[in-house]
Amino acid sequence: MADDSSPKPDPFDVRTIRFLARLMSRHDLSEIDLRQGEVTIRLRRGTRVKGLPLPAAPLGTAPAAPVPTPAAATAAPERPGRKLHEIKSLAVGTFYAQREPGKPPFVKVGSRVTPDTVVGLIEAMKTYNDITADCTGVIAEILVKDKEPVEFDQVLFRVDLTG
Repeated sequence: MADDSSPKPDPFDVRTIRFLARLMSRHDLSEIDLRQGEVTIRLRRGTRVKGLPLPAAPLGTAPAAPVPTPAAATAAPERPGRKLHEIKSLAVGTFYAQREPGKPPFVKVGSRVTPDTVVGLIEAMKTYNDITADCTGVIAEILVKDKEPVEFDQVLFRVDLTG
């Protein structure tokens, strides 16, 4: 007979939500809908006007190129053949470029990163979450400033994967 007294994994655990958000970003998914028994998790990317379905991009079309923002702090010179990876915010909150005031920033343009390199912090509801590079390369662009508010799925950094 199975013992039902053991704690069950919480599907709403922050690590689970973070993992799913990264999965959506990596595979350019606009929605994830998971169900197991009575538990349902649905995550959607992008904005939605009440009553209207999420816009779907036709298959085989590339997303529009991002528009440069005035918040772009620094960028490396453009090189032909560069392959850029975007590091995006996994939450709404405040971005921090260093662990403590007065300390050097986690990364600068030209810094080498690996998947485990912490590139910044996001504070959301008094909780600080490390933002990791999730790739290997060189920081090509930093698109946010220290202590700047960020939105979910906002591009924070671009990493040159060929560098």
